[in-house]
Amino acid sequence: MHQYTEKLVDLLDPARNQITNMTVEDAIPRVLSGDPQRVREIDGSFALVARDGKTVRLARSLDRPVRYFLAKREEGPALVVADRIDTIHDWLKSQGFENQFHPSYTRMVPAHYVLEIQLIGCPDPDPTYTRFFDPQRNSLPTDVNELGRRYVGALADEIAKWLRRVPESEPIGACFSGGIDSGAVFVVTYHMMRKLGISPSRLKAFTLSFGDGPDLQQAREFLSRLDLGLFLEPIEAELSDLNVAETIRIVEDYKPLDIESASMALTLCRGIRARYPEWRHLIDGDGGDENLKDYPIEENPELTIRSVVSNQMLYQEGWGVGRIKHSLTYSGGLSRSYTRTYAPARHFGFEGFSPFTRPNVIEVAEAIPFTELTEMNVEKLYSLKGEIVSCGVKAITGLEIPIFPKRRFQHGALPIDRLRSHMPNTEAELRKQFLALYT
Repeated sequence: MHQYTEKLVDLLDPARNQITNMTVEDAIPRVLSGDPQRVREIDGSFALVARDGKTVRLARSLDRPVRYFLAKREEGPALVVADRIDTIHDWLKSQGFENQFHPSYTRMVPAHYVLEIQLIGCPDPDPTYTRFFDPQRNSLPTDVNELGRRYVGALADEIAKWLRRVPESEPIGACFSGGIDSGAVFVVTYHMMRKLGISPSRLKAFTLSFGDGPDLQQAREFLSRLDLGLFLEPIEAELSDLNVAETIRIVEDYKPLDIESASMALTLCRGIRARYPEWRHLIDGDGGDENLKDYPIEENPELTIRSVVSNQMLYQEGWGVGRIKHSLTYSGGLSRSYTRTYAPARHFGFEGFSPFTRPNVIEVAEAIPFTELTEMNVEKLYSLKGEIVSCGVKAITGLEIPIFPKRRFQHGALPIDRLRSHMPNTEAELRKQFLALYT
């Protein structure tokens, strides 16, 4: 019988792991064990691969995209792991396996699961999934003040852990629109810097503006009400700065809203990098909408308030692993779409961080009794986020933040009609452009 010689090609950058409570060397055996409790205890941002013979296990945090591809070699299979599709493609080309490749043949490791795959010969094995983050739902009381204290308290704890890891001499930039999430992140960061004895002079609030978008005025008003206007730094841009083909290439996706958002992120990062060549650390509020279920349900015909409120981490994970609508190539929810934030920051050499993606924060959000608080009323659901976050920020920082109506990042930097006149907004057209990268 032919004896296969399996190969694991780990192209992930270990330096991008930001684990707060153990070393990477200590974390890898936990992933290898496949024990969900031991993996859940890994705190921070991570993308880890562990191997024992023909068994490979992978695990990632929500903010770290991980992809893999199983290549066929005469001597045995090769599992290629990377954070990008083009990185996998480049390795296959270098080995003469390019004819095996198609972007849809790559697979994304879903966040919050240990994925196990066996390095065996044909046919390709199906992976197995073990959930390592399984927060209890609807377990907190209906007191909005208490919910806010717990939610923003968890947010503050994560920001404090991150701040302690930022070198003392380096500045910190907050991606800031004046909305609920970026506002909470900025104010709590400011508060925790003072509490930890870190000079707030290292902090800036970067707001993207194309000249006529509503976010800049909103950002000014937000900070002015708190007497923190000196932290604001607008990043001005032109419509000609937007390049859809570039965005698709960097983000490696084609969902219209994510491409719009990623185009704004790229423009903001490019502007900061041009002004500050050495800047590294950015903090943002991505994931806050997902945590408190604050997306317009009426824009998605697949959703009802019942499906949004009743499904565990629907916005973070999509319909879930093993479901008909779960994409093996792209995972689901924020697990998929976090590339809109991760890829632009990485492309311009930033180390990005959103505390809303951390399990300890999501765990509080999932414990909120949404059914009781909303009574299945959509408007009550939409208003709940502002109530919880504003109460929480007041409890933790003593500051009262203004609450403005929800607006997507891309629709605050410039008006929707100008954005849509410049960018195609059909998934079919964007998908065609993405696939053209590999034809």
